[in-house]
Amino acid sequence: MSPTTPHKPAAGPQSIRRVAIASLTGTALEWYDFFLYGTAAALVFGTLFFPEASPLAGTLASFGTFAVGFAARPLGGIIFGHFGDRLGRKPMLVITLLIMGFTTFLIGTLPTYAQIGVWAPILLTLLRILQGIAVGGEWGGSVLMISEHAPAGRRGFYSAWSQVGINLGFITSAAAFAAVQTLPDEAFLSWGWRIPFLLGAIPAVVGLIIRLKIEETPEFKSVQHAGEKQRLPVLHALKTHPRSILITAGARMAENGGSYIFLVFSLAYGKHIGVDNGLLLTGIIVANVVEAGSMVGFGALSDRIGRRPVYMAGAVTLIVSAFPFFWLLDTGTPVLVWLAFIIVIGIGHGAMIGTQPSFFTELFGKSSRYSAISLGHELASVFAGGLSPLIATALLAATDSSWPISVYIILLGSITLVSVYLARETVQRDTASTPDPRLRSAGTHE
Repeated sequence: MSPTTPHKPAAGPQSIRRVAIASLTGTALEWYDFFLYGTAAALVFGTLFFPEASPLAGTLASFGTFAVGFAARPLGGIIFGHFGDRLGRKPMLVITLLIMGFTTFLIGTLPTYAQIGVWAPILLTLLRILQGIAVGGEWGGSVLMISEHAPAGRRGFYSAWSQVGINLGFITSAAAFAAVQTLPDEAFLSWGWRIPFLLGAIPAVVGLIIRLKIEETPEFKSVQHAGEKQRLPVLHALKTHPRSILITAGARMAENGGSYIFLVFSLAYGKHIGVDNGLLLTGIIVANVVEAGSMVGFGALSDRIGRRPVYMAGAVTLIVSAFPFFWLLDTGTPVLVWLAFIIVIGIGHGAMIGTQPSFFTELFGKSSRYSAISLGHELASVFAGGLSPLIATALLAATDSSWPISVYIILLGSITLVSVYLARETVQRDTASTPDPRLRSAGTHE
C-alpha cells in the first residue's frame, strides 16, 4: 500500500475464508516437512549420522546441520522475495512446496553413516540447505496471500490464520514421530524414523493442488497494473525500509529463538535429565493445539488495541517464564510439564506469532513487500532459531545446568521487547483512511 491509499476490503467473506484455508493448509503441509527435521535432529540423527561422537556431542553435531538450514533461509527469502514481487505470490508458493516435499522424501531414503560413512551427514546437510531455501521463501508469501486479501479492520484476525498452519505442521510432525517411537528401538532406528519423512510426499501433492486454485492478491495485481514493480525489489527494500527490516529481525529474536528451544532443544534436554520423550512430545502437541486458537485471538485483539502492545506482552511472558519453564520440566510431572509448554508456547509465543503477519505486512510498502518481509524475517532465523538449539545444547554441555539457557532466553526476549518498543504502531495502516503521520518514520512509505 502506498501511504496515501487506504487498505480496502479486498475480498468478500467467502473469498477471504477460501484464501485463508488454502494458505493455512499449504503452510501446514510445508512446515510438517520442516519440523520433522528438528524432531529427528533431537532424537535420532545424532545416533545415525554422527555415531562416533558421544550422545551429547552427537546431538550437538545434529543441531549443527539443523542450523545450516536456517542459514539458507535468507537466501530463499531473497530469491523467492525477488520473484514474488516481480511475478506474484502464488507461483512462489507452488515452487516452495514442491522443493520442500521432494527434499523431505529424499531425507527419508538417505543411507546412514554405517552404510556410506561421511557421505551420509554431507548429503543430509545438502538436503537441509534445500529445505531452508524453500521455507525461507514460504513464510512471506503465505502471510501476504492472506493479509493482502483481508478486509479493512480485520487484517490481524485473518492473517493470523496463516500462522495456524505452522502449528498444524508441528502437531502432525510431532504426532508422526510419537507414533513411530512406539516401535522397538531397533526397528525405530533401522526404518521407523523414515516413515514420517516418506509420508511427506503425500501432503506435498495435496498442498500443490490446493495452492494452484487460489487467486493472486489484489495488492500485487494493483502493483502490476500500475507498472510499479521494482527491477530489484531486494535493493529497493534495503534502500527504502532499512529501519523496518531491522525492527522485523529484532522482533523475531524471542519468537523464533525461544520457539526452537521449547520445541526442539527441550527434547534433547529431556533426554539428558531422564524425562520421557513421549511426555515432552505430548506436552508440545497440547501446547500447539492451545496456540492454534490463542494466536487467532491475539491477532483479533491486535485489530482492537494495536499490534505493539500484544506483541510486547508475548515477549514479557517469555522473559518471566524463562526460569520456571525448566523448573517445571525438571519435575517430570505430566501436568506441570504440560503447563510449562502451554505458558511459553500457547501464551507467550502465541501473542507474538499471532500478531506478526499483520504487524510485519504493515511495516512495508507493497511494491517490494515480499522481499522486505522475507529478508527481515529470515535474517532473524539465522541468529535466533537456527542457532538457539545449538547454543542451548552447548550451554548445557558446558555447565550441566539449565540456568544459562534461561538467561539466554531472557536476552532474546529483551532484544524483541526493545525492537517492538522502538517501532511505530501500524494498525492505522489497516483501518484509517489517512495513515497516522507518525508511521512514516517507521518505513511504511515507498
